[in-house]
Amino acid sequence: MDGAGKAWAAGEEAMAALAPEGSLFARLDPASFGNSLLAVARRAARNPYAASGAFWQFAAALARIGPEAAVRWAGRGIGEDGQAGTAPAKDKRFADPAWQENPMFFALGEAYRAAAKLADDLLAAGHGDPVTDTKARLASDWILAALAPTNYLATNPAALKRAFETGGASVLAGTRNFLDDLRNNNGMPRQVDTRPFEIGRNLAATPGKVVFRNDLMELIQYAPQTPQVRSVPVLASPPWINKYYIMDLAPGRSFLEWAVTHERTVFAISYRNPDPGMSGVTLDDYLVEGPQTALEVITDITGAAKIDIVGLCLGGALTGMLAAYLAGTGDRRLGSITLLNTLLDYSDPGVLGAFTDEATLSRLERQMREQGVLEGRQMATTFDALRPGDLIFNYVVSNWLLGQDPPAFDILAWNSDNTRMPAAMHAFYLRSLYLRNELARGVMEVKGQRLSLAGVTNDAYVVGAINDHIVPWPASYKTTGLMGGDARYVLSSGGHIAGIVNPPGPKAWYEVGKAPNPVTAERWREAAEHRGGSWWEDWARWAGRRAGRRTDPPPMGSARYPALADAPGSYVHG
Repeated sequence: MDGAGKAWAAGEEAMAALAPEGSLFARLDPASFGNSLLAVARRAARNPYAASGAFWQFAAALARIGPEAAVRWAGRGIGEDGQAGTAPAKDKRFADPAWQENPMFFALGEAYRAAAKLADDLLAAGHGDPVTDTKARLASDWILAALAPTNYLATNPAALKRAFETGGASVLAGTRNFLDDLRNNNGMPRQVDTRPFEIGRNLAATPGKVVFRNDLMELIQYAPQTPQVRSVPVLASPPWINKYYIMDLAPGRSFLEWAVTHERTVFAISYRNPDPGMSGVTLDDYLVEGPQTALEVITDITGAAKIDIVGLCLGGALTGMLAAYLAGTGDRRLGSITLLNTLLDYSDPGVLGAFTDEATLSRLERQMREQGVLEGRQMATTFDALRPGDLIFNYVVSNWLLGQDPPAFDILAWNSDNTRMPAAMHAFYLRSLYLRNELARGVMEVKGQRLSLAGVTNDAYVVGAINDHIVPWPASYKTTGLMGGDARYVLSSGGHIAGIVNPPGPKAWYEVGKAPNPVTAERWREAAEHRGGSWWEDWARWAGRRAGRRTDPPPMGSARYPALADAPGSYVHG
C-alpha cells in the first residue's frame, strides 16, 4: 500500500471511530471515493494560486469569528426582536436561535461553515475529469455531513435543551435507539417506523387478483371501480430495485388506484425478489418474462387490440426497450407510452454516473459473481450516500440525540422494502446503459435484435421531477428527442419518489410546454406553463383521449389465465 493508500486507510479508521454510521463511507470506497478525493487534492496542490487563495479566505473567515462572537457575548448584534443581527445560513441543521445568539455555538457554526467553504474552494481548485470530481464531491459532502457539530450531543443546542427540558429522558431514549440500531440495523439510524404499515391493508391495498405467475413476476389485475371502463387497458411496469407498490402506495396516494377510478382497466407487474439461484437471469429474461409476457396475458383476458403502458424508473427503461423491440418485430399492440422519472439517454446520468465508471463496475461485478446477486441493502446504501444530510445524519440527530422515534411514513416504509438484483442482469444493465449508452445510440441488442427508439412512433407522456437526484429532469427530457412519436413532457414538483406519489393537493404543481418540444430542457422550461395541481390530472385527460370507447369491464382473469390469489399476491412478501 502506497503512502496515499495508508493515509486513506487511517482516515477510514478515524471515520469509523466517530460513530457506527461512519463505516458507511468506508464501505463505499469500492467506488474509488477515497482515491478520487486524494487525486483532486493532488491537483489542487499543483494549482498553488487557487489553493493558497482558498486557505487565505479560510483564515480570514476564522479571524472574523472571534470579534463577532465577542459582540454577541456583550449582548450587541442582537436586534430589538431578540434575533441575531446576522441572518443564519439557509441550513435547517442550524435553525436553532442559539447558533446565532450564543457566542460559543455561533463560533462553532461559523468555523464549520468556513471549513465547508474551504472544501468547496479546494475541490474547484483541483477539478479535472468529471467522474473523479463527482466522486470527490460526494466524498467531501459525506465527510462534512458526518463532522457537522449538530451530530453530537455536546455541540447541538437543540439536543441539549431537550435533555434539560425532559430531565435527561431524551438522552436515555436516544441511547436506547442507538443501541437498538447498533444491534438490529447495522449501526445505521432507522429512517422509518414500519409497524403501522401492512402490505395489502394500507400499502398495496387496491383490490385485485393475481391472474398470472411465472418464476420472475406475478401479474395483478385490479378490480374495476366504475360502471364502465375504457377499451384500452393499462400495464404498469415498475422498477425492480424495490417492491412494485410505489405505484400503488396507499389509498388516496396510489397512482394505479387513480387510474382505476378514471375508467381504466389496470394490470401491474410485481417482480419476484431474486435469490442467488437466479444469478444468471438476464435483462432479456426480464423483458420476455416480464412485460412482453404480461401483454400476452392482458390480450387474452381483455381481447384488447391496444394496451397502454406506464413505466417507472428502471421499469421505464425496460418499457423503452420493449417498445423498440416490438416496433422492430412489427408488433403493434402497444398504445400510448408513459415514462415516469426514466432515463433512456444515459449520456448525462447525474450523480449516479460516479458509481458507473469502468473501475467501479469491475469491482461490483466481482462482488456480484461471488454473491450471485446485488443485495438490496447495498443499493440502498448507495442512494443514502447521495444525500447523507437528509437520509442519514438527519436521523442521527432526531433518533439518537433528541430521543425521538422515527416517523411512520408510507414512502419511507416502501423505501426500506428493497430487493436483490441478479448479477447477470444488473451487470449488463449498468454496462450497456450507464457505461456505453447503447439504447440511446441505437446499438443495444435484446434477444439478438438491435433496438431503435426512433422506430417507436407511439404517443408518449414523459414525466420528470424538479428535485430528482436519481434521474435529473434535464436528462429525462432527452427522451422527447429519441422516439419517433409525439411526446408531451411534464415537469412535476417533488423528487424521484414524491414526484410520482403526487396526488392532487394544495402543494402540488407541474409545468407543461407546447409542441414541438425544443431541443434543450432549458429552452423547454423557459416557455413552459406553470399549473397548480397534480400531473395525475393532466395525465388522466391526456391518456383518456387515447383510451378508446367506454365498455363493460372485462372479467377478472380468463379461462386460460384464471385468478390465482388476491392482490397484492405472494411475490411482494418475498
